[in-house]
Amino acid sequence: MEKLVPPIRILIIDDSSVIRKVLSEALAADPGIQVVGTAANGQIGLDKISQVNPDLVTLDVEMPVMDGLETLRKLRRSHPALPVIMFSTLTERGAVTTLDALSLGASDYVTKPSNTGSLDLTLRQIRDQLIPKVKALCRPQEFHASAPRVRAQAGRASAPVEILAIGTSTGGPNALAELIPAIPREFPVPVVVVQHMPPVFTRLLAARLNERSPLTVREGQAGETLKPGDVWIAPGDFHMTIERRGTSVQLSTNQDAPEHSCRPAVDPLFRSVAKVYGPGVLSVVLTGMGSDGVNGAQHIRENGGQVLVQDEPTSVVWGMPGQVAEAGLADAICPLNLIAGELVRRVAVRKGLPPAPALGLSPRTQSEEFGRRR
Repeated sequence: MEKLVPPIRILIIDDSSVIRKVLSEALAADPGIQVVGTAANGQIGLDKISQVNPDLVTLDVEMPVMDGLETLRKLRRSHPALPVIMFSTLTERGAVTTLDALSLGASDYVTKPSNTGSLDLTLRQIRDQLIPKVKALCRPQEFHASAPRVRAQAGRASAPVEILAIGTSTGGPNALAELIPAIPREFPVPVVVVQHMPPVFTRLLAARLNERSPLTVREGQAGETLKPGDVWIAPGDFHMTIERRGTSVQLSTNQDAPEHSCRPAVDPLFRSVAKVYGPGVLSVVLTGMGSDGVNGAQHIRENGGQVLVQDEPTSVVWGMPGQVAEAGLADAICPLNLIAGELVRRVAVRKGLPPAPALGLSPRTQSEEFGRRR
């Protein structure tokens, strides 16, 4: 007899009665979800958490009495593992606050529809964005990946690494905030990144990473030439790819159809780096929901490149990395805090440099050691 799974219990915290009603209707349309309470501000919401015991909280940013960020700070002290999805606006201010919320421990975010003019369309947009994230955070998919934490490169080409490509989604901003600053200044290849995010958000994410990193981090622009020491973040609402033009390799952007309901998507970038660099690709799939990156990882492996994935314990959602591992495409499964060291090691091995320092060294030590070995 199949075991009955209880519905996911949701608490909605939002000062707008209209939004509370719309969110409640959108969520209640799914039989696997139950709205167990609503609150008009953060203080009421914090009080209700102990009363209704939710599995997940949706949290508005701008509210009277106690706003979303202050609510999140207090919530994280009392409920460090409770999933929280922020409900933000597609504006500069909304993007800044959302990135602040993610750094404070929010699990993910959903953007409010703007100027739809139709309640049905608003309901559908919220439902399509929110429900998959609720289920990904509360009903993690089980994988039984056979890939070891570090797999030898036996039998495959050992061409020098020429590019690092990274793909991520849910949990990605915080993962990137740990990984990118840990890559040393002397890292000898360019870095290209897809983070599932809308316009404005990607530009601000790049700016924040640039402030904290020894490398130069910018939002990708068509025609920019790839150079060592540069990190390019795919712009929101555009796929980012690379193409060889004469003696240089340049960024290209397009608005082709979304893949996996995402634009930018990881697969187009991964396919393009595999086509241009072949066995010279080193790639990483970080935390994220869904399967974006599997197709691209297959192209990278078929062309002799390397694919690393973040492990399950350190991922917010082990969807994207888990799918790559389950497909047998991962050369290594690594905890987030060891990925930078593993990247440095693999670049050094492929370029014939002396052995890299042990995994887990601090970013400063990695940078000093990498510069010394060059």
